[in-house]
Amino acid sequence: MVLDMNKNDIRLIVIIILIALIILFIFSITKKKAKIANVYYGNDLILNINLGIDKTYEVMGENGKVVIEVLDDKIRVVEENSPYHLCSKQGFISNAGQSIICLPNKIIIKLPNEDIDTEVS
Repeated sequence: MVLDMNKNDIRLIVIIILIALIILFIFSITKKKAKIANVYYGNDLILNINLGIDKTYEVMGENGKVVIEVLDDKIRVVEENSPYHLCSKQGFISNAGQSIICLPNKIIIKLPNEDIDTEVS
C-alpha cells in the first residue's frame, strides 16, 4: 500500500515530532530530585533516610529482612525475600513522587513531593 503524502503532510509530521521532543525535554529537565525517603511497613513510618548519605539499611518485612541501599542520591531495594524478587528488580529511584512498593514484605519506600522538615537518619 503506497501512501500519497505531499510536502505539507511531511511538514506537519515533522512539526508534531519536534513539539513532542521539546515537551519531553522540558519534563526531563524539570524533574525534582528527592532529598529524603520515607520507609513504611504497612501504614507505619519506620525509617526516614537522607538520600545524600551513601549507606545500606536493613528493615524487617513480612517475609524477613529487606536490604535498602542509598547510592549517589538514589535508593533501591538490594535484597529481600519474596517469590519473584520483584522489589529488588525495580532498581534505583531518585525523583520526588516515585516509590518502590514491595507488597510481599509490606514495605513501601516513598520519595515525598515536598521537602519535609523531619529528622533524617
